[in-house]
Amino acid sequence: MPDVKHFDPDAVLDSAVRLFWRQGVDSTGVQDIVTATGVNRSSLYSTFGGKHDLYVAALRRYVARRSQPIMRRLTEDTRGLPAISDFFDGLITTRCSGEYARWGCMISNAHANGENDDPDVRAVLHLHHDQLRAAMCAAVEHAAAAGQVRPEVPAAAAADMLALLAYGVNLRSRAGAEPETLKEAASATIGLLAA
Repeated sequence: MPDVKHFDPDAVLDSAVRLFWRQGVDSTGVQDIVTATGVNRSSLYSTFGGKHDLYVAALRRYVARRSQPIMRRLTEDTRGLPAISDFFDGLITTRCSGEYARWGCMISNAHANGENDDPDVRAVLHLHHDQLRAAMCAAVEHAAAAGQVRPEVPAAAAADMLALLAYGVNLRSRAGAEPETLKEAASATIGLLAA
């Protein structure tokens, strides 16, 4: 008879996301994962593979559950610069208060911690960046169509700048930056685009 799983793999993956997000992959040992999930090593390995495979699955889960819905909302919001401002206000509030305050962004943390040397991790980071950049580009194009952006501002370059600002907000918030300081920086950056 096949072995019956006595745990919910989705719940285990969600626990792994929180653990890797808070601690990073290098600071998280297999025993940490066992303790956080309550699942023994052999069950973890048979379900997810090794720590590396679990980490990559956690990164993908983070992107799918946390990043993509926000990027989708930004892409679909036709208000232009106000949509971008709301994106950054929400990002800063999330990063500086509540349950996940000072955790940063799991993707930004992976960029900063050098985990992008791994091709599987790098693929997730590139996917996230491409989607973030595309969402920012859509918002800038909406702003341009509404006459909110200076005509000489290229949408692609503005999208790159805004994506880099988002990564910076994520990293600085993890280091304890004050939300007011981050909001001023975001507002000044968006102001550079305004017509």
